Amino acid sequence: NESKLDLDIDWPGVFKHAQSVSKTNPFWNELSGSNPFVHDIAASNRNENNKRLSILKEKPYLFSKISSNRDSLDSSGDELDIDCLLRKTSTRRSGRSKSVSDFLDIVDNQRFNPHKTAPQKTTVSDMTWLQNDREAYKMAWLNHRQLTRSCLDLEAMSQSPGWAQTQATDIHVVCKLNHEGGSVQLPDSDINIHVPVGHVLPGEFQEVGLKAILNPPLSCNNELSSTVSPLIELTLSNLNTSEAIFLEVKVAAQVKSDPLSQVMSDIVCFFSLNKEGPFKKLENCYIYQDTIQVKLTDLSHVMYAVIAIQASRIQPPATNVWDYVHRTVSVGIYGPKYIHPSFTAVFTVFGHNYIPGKLTICDIKKGGKSMPPVVFQLWGKHTFLLEKPQDLNISMISCDPDFQVKMDDQSKNIKKEELKTGEMVRQQFLFSMLGCREMHFFVFLVQIKILKSSQVTQFHVTTPDPAPKLSGIINRPKRLQSRKEIKSAPWLLIPTIKYPKFQDKTLSVNTYGVALKTVLRQNKIDYLLEYFKGDTIALLGEDKVKAIGQTKMKEWYVGVLRRKIGLVHCKNIKVIPKEQAMDTADSELTTRNLVEQIALPFKKLTYIYSVVLSTVSESVYDWRALAEVLGYSHMSLDDLNEAHIDKESERVAHVVKKMKQDCHANKKKRLFLYELIVALLKIDCQGLVARLTQDTIILTSAVKLGKSWRELAEKLARLTKQQIEAYEVPHHGKNGAVALEMMWKPAYDFLYTWAAHYGDGYRDVLQDLQSALDKMKNPVTKQWRELTGALILVNCMEVLRASAFSKMEEE
Repeated sequence: NESKLDLDIDWPGVFKHAQSVSKTNPFWNELSGSNPFVHDIAASNRNENNKRLSILKEKPYLFSKISSNRDSLDSSGDELDIDCLLRKTSTRRSGRSKSVSDFLDIVDNQRFNPHKTAPQKTTVSDMTWLQNDREAYKMAWLNHRQLTRSCLDLEAMSQSPGWAQTQATDIHVVCKLNHEGGSVQLPDSDINIHVPVGHVLPGEFQEVGLKAILNPPLSCNNELSSTVSPLIELTLSNLNTSEAIFLEVKVAAQVKSDPLSQVMSDIVCFFSLNKEGPFKKLENCYIYQDTIQVKLTDLSHVMYAVIAIQASRIQPPATNVWDYVHRTVSVGIYGPKYIHPSFTAVFTVFGHNYIPGKLTICDIKKGGKSMPPVVFQLWGKHTFLLEKPQDLNISMISCDPDFQVKMDDQSKNIKKEELKTGEMVRQQFLFSMLGCREMHFFVFLVQIKILKSSQVTQFHVTTPDPAPKLSGIINRPKRLQSRKEIKSAPWLLIPTIKYPKFQDKTLSVNTYGVALKTVLRQNKIDYLLEYFKGDTIALLGEDKVKAIGQTKMKEWYVGVLRRKIGLVHCKNIKVIPKEQAMDTADSELTTRNLVEQIALPFKKLTYIYSVVLSTVSESVYDWRALAEVLGYSHMSLDDLNEAHIDKESERVAHVVKKMKQDCHANKKKRLFLYELIVALLKIDCQGLVARLTQDTIILTSAVKLGKSWRELAEKLARLTKQQIEAYEVPHHGKNGAVALEMMWKPAYDFLYTWAAHYGDGYRDVLQDLQSALDKMKNPVTKQWRELTGALILVNCMEVLRASAFSKMEEE
């Protein structure tokens, strides 16, 4: 929103009294760069050429290590040495309003900010009315940027650099649409407004505003109703309309498939013209699995809607509405932008699946005193299934011996009554650094235990870096500095994370399919199963994959038959439960065979070795575990000490490099990326595998597409010719055009930017990319099936984890 303010307002036209003030004020240069009330600001700070920069142009060193003969790519991808290609680019902000944290970002040029989600269709933020009304602009600026400093003096600022921030705390979007309509999406969410063609008259406009209020209304949470979305505030500027609008929300629950649940409960939308209610149930709703689309006909300038699960009544054995649904709980871990010697991490439970990137925390205490409200950043998030409201025990454990969690904060409880309200529930955990060691980022473990059962959910979170400019503020005594070389004790070398042990055993399958017809193909197609009528096929989950078959797009299940994994057309089988399956001998498969087969696409995917190496070394925290599954169990710590390797990440990198060398020595039989993915799956690093899968698929797709990426961009993001050309301009050669062998670069620029809008939704990235490629005039996916294989991989992760890793051992 800030960048839009800078680009849309004609600053010289608004403020015309600069010269006299600038001559007499010695602080003019500093003030005019940070205060919008000072005249004639920001004109010199704007860069008119920013719109035409690609991610490769913005970070020119990304390709600095490519030799002149490496401009073209092939499917091996091994020889590319591009250290930072897949990192996210920094968001450009005006010099007009920078916080302390923003200036620290400039100092630390290695920090990358997440991409922000844009609306689905081209929309224009209407700021023109502010040009002639300076007072209106002041109010808009004050409303947008809420003062949320948490440090009141320089000493506090130096000890807590991550808290010195002035940032927008509300997540909202306002877009202007004409009579052609369009879609508006709340950033980083599954909340959309669809405005049809003809909603307003030609020549008129509609300003649509969307805002998510994290705490839903209490009146909608009771024994018969439970909210599964935030409270959505919808604003419209024009009520002279002829068409209704549609609200589409993906919710955090799905009604169970049993007949009782289907009859007794439903996903509904409650609507009101007031934030406090009363709320009424809307009838014009269409529901598909966990997505609801609501038709809004009674329009007003300000409206409020919330999605909920509602039961007509509670029939035993059910005790509340939760018993009728599969309910997922979303968890966000928030903390300061930069870590410091003592900081607070906030564990937050949401009653919906919208996890904002920033969160205002109002109850931080320091030294027994309450601090002003602070804006914390999202460090990590996780979702898990919670069948009913239950008491939870939350604990955080530092995986780095240099940091610890305060003893009183190591374990905290959340009551089930708090979960029933649907509101945010927060617990604070105080971290501190031990001694006077060098500041650095670290990893900690978050464990969520259900007190009345043995269910445990856990995930790892990586902190941000310490403040780059202030990382040396710790006063380290000279006597400790001189002893730095001998301070490492043997216990520091012991890994603090224990990876689960992979078990080679038969897959546990709950659903089967009986073939209704015989399917044998004259031209074999990779990743598609062949079967005879009456065959019993094991289905690895109930999720469907959309992909092209012989000629048409179809929906498929991932199945196993005669020790082969592949897709089976949904219409060709009858789905049956495990109890009804007669002969399942042909559909059995071991976990080892599953891992080896789902990793097959990586034998043909393009990758960048340096990126894979850095990603794995930063994400694996026990070099011994990786070495063992790669077949280097004989490798000892002495071998690494001889190579003067001290950090765990360097030890992991040493193991990966060793395996790369061995694979290159025997290229005919061994493939580096394939063996690495198999190893990572065997130590249950599924998040890392998902990241590598998405990165390699995007790069390989760009290479395969070539100049056809233009057609894909039109289908995938509705890019105009001017927008497509803007991606190609940074890669023009001397003749003013992009060489054919270089066309993968703008293709990669586009695909990388497009995928960033999905956040952590790697499944959606792969599926939407598959669907868009399949719909092209000459689909590359007819011959290049590795994207289909990647979809099979991500859809098999759950069944692999359930079968290959013992829950008892994890506990």
